[in-house]
Amino acid sequence: MTLQDAVHTHSDCSNCPIRHRAVCSRCDADELARLDNVKYYRSYEAGQPVIWAGDRMDFVASVVSGIATLTQTMEDGRTQMVGLLLPSDFVGRPGRDTAAYDVVATTDLTMCCFRKKPFEQLMAETPHIGQRLLEMTLDELDAAREWMLLLGRKTAREKIASLISIIARRGTSQKLSEVGGPIVFDLPLTREAMADYLGLTLETVSRQVSALKRDGIIVLEGKRRVTVPDFDRLVEETGDDSDGGMLV
Repeated sequence: MTLQDAVHTHSDCSNCPIRHRAVCSRCDADELARLDNVKYYRSYEAGQPVIWAGDRMDFVASVVSGIATLTQTMEDGRTQMVGLLLPSDFVGRPGRDTAAYDVVATTDLTMCCFRKKPFEQLMAETPHIGQRLLEMTLDELDAAREWMLLLGRKTAREKIASLISIIARRGTSQKLSEVGGPIVFDLPLTREAMADYLGLTLETVSRQVSALKRDGIIVLEGKRRVTVPDFDRLVEETGDDSDGGMLV
């Protein structure tokens, strides 16, 4: 599917794959119509920048398909990947004029964008949109705290397993309990990017991925296609329970 085809496929809210978990999930038909008047779609090829830190943002957006990275650059030029934007994640902040991070498409990426000022006005007039955005922001905060734990306390194997499980969870539109079989997805990050994100060396990432493959936790086809035969087994390798909390 080309980027243009992806935009056409998602242009109708009723066909949107993130309709029930995005910021607009609680909007009724009239509210969706108002959003439709201020929305447009943007598509990016893998590796293409979406916005640079410090740039003025005249839009906010939801990721419809694909994955992007959030990266911060230090004064001496060193960079650190600080987050991933997955489908349904929100890009930009109402009330903030500039971007806080570099956003770069990791895979082909489609975003549903809203002109910022009209969106802020709709938020003021429609409390449940602001409430939904608050819930998503708090979920993001929880995820950031869990990531601090992952980087600081988990073993290399647990880090790799955790990242794969996060992508697997968000890569399916169904609840994992309803999948009823292997989970198959394309890993959106190179091993170099995984090493950067997890604070590991490239050699360690390659070694641990190979170990998970050898132990039957994951199956690899080519460089990116991943099959998880049994998600519960993968979760056991993360040091978490099935709900994402730490095992004790």
